Amino acid sequence: MPVRAVALLAAAALALAGAPPDPCYEDERPRRCIPDFVNAAFGAPVAASSTCGRRGPESLCDPPGDQPPDSACRVCDAARSDRRHPPAHLTDLNNPHDVTCWRSAALPPAAYDSPPDNVSLTLSLGKKYELTYVSLQFCPRAARPDSVAIYKSADYGVTWQPFQFYSSQCRRVYGRPNKATVTSANEQEARCSDSHRLAGEGSGGARLAFSTLEGRPSAANFDISPVLQDWVTATDVRVVFNRLHMVSEGEEPDGKRQAAPGTQHYAVSDFAVGGRCKCNGHASRCVPARAEDGVALGAGAGAQQLACDCKHNTAGRDCERCKPFHFDRPWGRATARDANECKECNCNGHARRCRFNMELYKLSGRASGGVCLKCRHYTAGRHCHYCREGYYRDPAKPITHKKACKPCDCHPVGASGKTCNQTSGQCPCKDGVTGTTCNRCAKGYQQSRSHIAPCIRIPRVVTAVQAMEAVDAEPGRATEQCGRCRAGARTLNLNKYCSRDYVIMGRVVGREPAGGTGAAWARLALAVQAVYKRAPRSRLRRGAAVLYVRAADLACNCPKIKINKSYLILGVEKEGASSGMPGLTVGERTLLLEWRDDWHRRIRRLQRRAINCH
Repeated sequence: MPVRAVALLAAAALALAGAPPDPCYEDERPRRCIPDFVNAAFGAPVAASSTCGRRGPESLCDPPGDQPPDSACRVCDAARSDRRHPPAHLTDLNNPHDVTCWRSAALPPAAYDSPPDNVSLTLSLGKKYELTYVSLQFCPRAARPDSVAIYKSADYGVTWQPFQFYSSQCRRVYGRPNKATVTSANEQEARCSDSHRLAGEGSGGARLAFSTLEGRPSAANFDISPVLQDWVTATDVRVVFNRLHMVSEGEEPDGKRQAAPGTQHYAVSDFAVGGRCKCNGHASRCVPARAEDGVALGAGAGAQQLACDCKHNTAGRDCERCKPFHFDRPWGRATARDANECKECNCNGHARRCRFNMELYKLSGRASGGVCLKCRHYTAGRHCHYCREGYYRDPAKPITHKKACKPCDCHPVGASGKTCNQTSGQCPCKDGVTGTTCNRCAKGYQQSRSHIAPCIRIPRVVTAVQAMEAVDAEPGRATEQCGRCRAGARTLNLNKYCSRDYVIMGRVVGREPAGGTGAAWARLALAVQAVYKRAPRSRLRRGAAVLYVRAADLACNCPKIKINKSYLILGVEKEGASSGMPGLTVGERTLLLEWRDDWHRRIRRLQRRAINCH
C-alpha cells in the first residue's frame, strides 16, 4: 500500500480516537499553520529519458578502480525482475544496506570530452510544494556526472525555469560564472557551482545536494518575501545530466583514450526533494484532491493529486483564495503576526454572493471591503441594509428578517410618486390628498374626476344676503362664506359668444373708491384694449372704462381678478342697467376669463361664424 494512503488511514484512526487540537486555531482564534516537512519525492513517479535494458539485455560495468572483480559488471534486462533498474528505485525507501539503483542505458564508447548528454529525470510531485532542498544519491562506485542542471516547474510541467547548475567548467558549459553572488535584485536567478566535485564518497555513494535558499539575501525574511516564496514553489523537478566527464581547458583530448564498454552510464540510487506542501499558511496538511478542487482526476498514471485541507475560510488547491462569500477583506498569506483569515461579507442574510472592492476597503480604514451582489427580499445597498425603491422598513422586524421591507403601495392617482419614506412608509401625496398611501381626501376636500387633482376643496354655499352681510360686518372673513363659482367660467365657444351683447379684451389697471355706489360693489379701473363685439348703438369703445363687481364675489375670488392683468369679458348690457351701475357690470351671465395669447385668433374665427348665431 502506498505510504501516503497509510498516512491517511492513520490520520482517520486518530480522528476516531479523539482528534487533536487544530493547529490552525488557538482558543478559536486563527493562526498560521503549515504542513509537516516531508520528502515530497517519496513514492512519487519519475520519468527517465533513458533506462538500461529497455532494448534488450545489456552489460553495465563500474569504472576502473579497486572494486572486486566479480562486481565489476552486471547485466541489465527489463524483462527480468531481478535485473531491472527502473526509475521507481529513485523514490523508494532508501536503505544504505540494500541499495537499489536506476541506471541509464550504456552510452556509446566516446572520448571523455564528448560523451552523449541530456539524460533527464523528471519528478512529478502532484501538488505545489515549497522546496528546501533537492538531493541526488549516486550509486556506490558509479561515475559521478561532471555537468548537471536542475530545473523546476510551477505549472505542472507546462513551463520550466532553471533552478541550479553544477559543472567543473560553468562558463564553458552553461555560460555562467562559478559561484556568482546573488543580490536582492536577482534572487530568482539560477547559479552555477563546482561544489559537487568536492562532495565526499559516502557509504552509499556520492551525494549532490542543492539548498534552494542558500545564498539568497531575503532568506531570513522568507515570510514577507513574495519573490523567494515564488522561487521555492514547484510542482515538478527535472534533473538533466549534461556531461559525464569533462576535459579541462587547455588539455588536449586523447582520441585513443576510449572508455571501457558499459562504463559510460549514469547510476542514481535516491532522488529526494525536501519541502512542505504549499498552503500559504492556511492548512496544516494536504489530502487527496477532489473534483471540486479543480483537479482532473483519473486522467492517467502519475503522481497522486493532492490539495490543501484549507482553513481560515480559504479555498483552492493551495488555499490561494478566499472561499465564496468571504470577500470582506483581501486574501493574504498567513504570517506569524496575522493569520489573514478571510472574512464573511455582511449582507444581513439577503444575498448569497459578494465581491471585494479595494477602494471601499481603504476608505473604511481597512475594515471592510465586501459588496453584496443581487440583494434579495426587496433590499438594496452595499450590505443589503436598506429597502429598495418602492419599499420601506417594517419597524417591527429587524433588517435581517426576510420580510423587513414592506411595499409602499402608493395610490396610483393620489400619490405624486412611487417612493415612500424609508422609515414611516409615507407616500408623497398630491394637494388635498392624505393617508399613508395617499388613498383619501383630506378634511375640507372632496373627490373629483381629475387624475391631476383628485381632491378639490369643498365650497361653502351661502345666499347673496349672507355674503353682503359678511362683507359689511367683517370684510376680512368674507372668504369663509363664499358660494360656488360657475363651472363653465373657463371655456369659450360659439354659443357663449353669440349669447352675449359685447365681447372685449381689457386690462384691470386699478381699484377706485366705491363712491356712492355703496360697499356692496367694487369699482375697478379698466383699459379696454380690443372690442370684438358690441350691441347696436352701444358707446363701448377702446380706452378707459369702469368695471363693477360685487364686493362679496371679489372677496371670494369669484371671479378672481388681478391688477395689471388682461381679461376677456363677455357680458350682457341689461345686467348693468338692472343693477343701477353705470358702465360695465359683472353679473350672473358675465364671463370673465384671463387672457390667453391664442384667443385673439380664436375670437376672429368666432366672428366669422357669428352669422350662425340666430
